[in-house]
Amino acid sequence: MSESAHYTTASEDRIPFGQKLIYGLGAFVNNLLAAAIGGMSIVLNLGLGMNPALVGLLGALPRLTDAFTDPIMGYISDHTRSRWGRRRPYIFVGAITSAVIFALLWQLPADKSETFYFWYFLSGSIVFYLAYTAYATPWVALGYELTPDYHERTRLMGVQNFIGQLAYVVAPWFLWIMQNEAWWVDMRQGAASLAIGIALFVAAVGVLPAIFLRERFKEVAVAGAVPKVDVAGSALLRNMREFFRAFALTLKFAPFLKLCVATFLVFNGFMLIAAFQSYVIIYYVFGGDTALGAKYAGYSGTLGAISTFVVIVFVTWLATRIGKRKAFFLAIGVSMVGYGLKWFCYDPDVPWLLLVPAPLMAFGLGALFTLMPSMICDVVDMDELETHQRREGMYGSIFWWVVKLGMAAALAASGYLLNATGFDVALQGNQTDRAIHLMRMCDAFIPFLTSGIAIWVIATYRITEGKAHEVRMQLEARRGKS
Repeated sequence: MSESAHYTTASEDRIPFGQKLIYGLGAFVNNLLAAAIGGMSIVLNLGLGMNPALVGLLGALPRLTDAFTDPIMGYISDHTRSRWGRRRPYIFVGAITSAVIFALLWQLPADKSETFYFWYFLSGSIVFYLAYTAYATPWVALGYELTPDYHERTRLMGVQNFIGQLAYVVAPWFLWIMQNEAWWVDMRQGAASLAIGIALFVAAVGVLPAIFLRERFKEVAVAGAVPKVDVAGSALLRNMREFFRAFALTLKFAPFLKLCVATFLVFNGFMLIAAFQSYVIIYYVFGGDTALGAKYAGYSGTLGAISTFVVIVFVTWLATRIGKRKAFFLAIGVSMVGYGLKWFCYDPDVPWLLLVPAPLMAFGLGALFTLMPSMICDVVDMDELETHQRREGMYGSIFWWVVKLGMAAALAASGYLLNATGFDVALQGNQTDRAIHLMRMCDAFIPFLTSGIAIWVIATYRITEGKAHEVRMQLEARRGKS
């Protein structure tokens, strides 16, 4: 099929906007929980006096557990057989369970030792992430099967990404809420009360996708060749072997692997130097003036956040006109221009120019998490054509497994990279010319380079609109229209 082929979305393939909104609220809940447990952890240091290094460990260790349990949950969800479907029971129970555990996690008793707080929060966080995974992984997989249409999938993911981003508008206010002396006795009480409010919202809103959305390919999955998950006797060993076989097959599927590699490059190229922007603004543009540098860094961050919402709408529209792959090329190309402009626009003589790259850089992540989930939907169809199985859970969980592990590695490496530039906080505004030069190079050109490689990777991605339509026709001829 020609890459220029274009098909109109049939009325029966369209998802009513109300259902898109409900799925998007699932994204809000998903992002809200992730942002809240990270953003609220500051109370462990400021409110309870814990060592910042221990607080950092409390943020990292449970996320490693989360990353490794995602594929297991994806496999379980794919192979669950129930009258309510493969996804919806876990979404319903997961929303309520994660809400309850989140609320309990922050009911921190007063006047305990640092060791007590560490082990209390570590064990509680691990249990929380298990419940969170039980919600998030099936919710992701559910979105992959809400429509079989190439373009409607992009519209769905655009809506969910837009609504999900709103969580990051709310989350920065959590510190202000927790330390508001007019409301609470101390920050510990503020965190406990805020957690209860968040939990009530999560429990009430998180169950909506399970109640109002339907699994389009539930019957197709039941007809698959792989038996359901069984934990009795020797069946447990068989399920473990099947899990690792499915994990390997998923990672080896070339179109999916290319999506994972491209996402890793774009996202973690950004994450690796995420902190560098503030350092360059403070120590290069403003000569070490922390207050003024932080102010302009805030302006740039706010402009980038607002631009991301615009980018999501634009890229969603664009992809339905020119296809997902071409939209990816254009959006990531624009973000590369933004990164490159940092070298010229971060100018001590004209400081306001540092705002110019922000809306262009927003094209990177704004487009990435709109297009990639939609493209994975098409990958799942092609996989079904080749394997006769629907494995949305496995594909979604491994995709986010790659993202999470990459993010952890990038955040860990960023500190070493900053040290390698020669930056010395003790020098304040008197950093060496070499350190400033290397910080600027990393800030502008590492994400520029990784984004360029990502474009090269997707250049050989073979699921165009025409190919996706061809795959759908073959599937429907084989299994009957779903």
